[in-house]
Amino acid sequence: MTEYSGSGDPKRSLELLWGVQAPPRRGPKPRLTAEEIVRTAIALADAEGLDAVSMRRIADELGVSPMSIYTYVPGKAELVDVMVDRAFGELAPPADAAWRDRLERIARDNWALFHRHPWLLQITMARPPMGPNTLGKYEYELRAVEGLGLTDLEMDSVVALVTGFAESAARASVSAAEAERRTGMSDEQWWESVAPVLDTLVDEADYPLGTRVGTAAGQEYSAPAAPSRAFEFGLARVLDGIEVLISAR
Repeated sequence: MTEYSGSGDPKRSLELLWGVQAPPRRGPKPRLTAEEIVRTAIALADAEGLDAVSMRRIADELGVSPMSIYTYVPGKAELVDVMVDRAFGELAPPADAAWRDRLERIARDNWALFHRHPWLLQITMARPPMGPNTLGKYEYELRAVEGLGLTDLEMDSVVALVTGFAESAARASVSAAEAERRTGMSDEQWWESVAPVLDTLVDEADYPLGTRVGTAAGQEYSAPAAPSRAFEFGLARVLDGIEVLISAR
């Protein structure tokens, strides 16, 4: 199921993202912290997907009552915002280098992050969580193209292009891995089972280009597709296109 960042209470989400705590109440010392809840939620999502994350499940993992979780986090929507921001905190600014190397590193780091936390791909981030890690990520991504003669809007568009490509490519890769997990059959095994039947049904003369190119690709990949190869090819072409834009300045 798709989740939407920014769909909770904006004030409570921002308070959680920036570590603004409510004034302490009198009584026993709290057993939990919001950070423990977030870490537990991320571990659950990593292991079982975002659908596994619920206040009751988190409470079970932490050995507390579900109602006690709501003392720290008002709901799943706000929790998702913090989870995203914490995940983005794993990324680091690229080292000083040529602009192309910096953008390549950003793309590769995003690709790797989505593979470490595939549940991020279940979240639509049209309204990104405005936490310190999310804002910091955007800041250093913009620095990668600062001083190249691009307008501010072009800088934003270049960053969106690179990170959006990495996300899209990672989605295809994660989906392929999930298909293998669910079916118990690798892409190569699937193709070996489909090809003989397809040969009896399809006249290659009707699809000469598809047959020629598909055969070459299948022999190279041993599968109908190769997500990692598509990522490498696509990233190079994206960077080539950005180079044309910069060279025109």
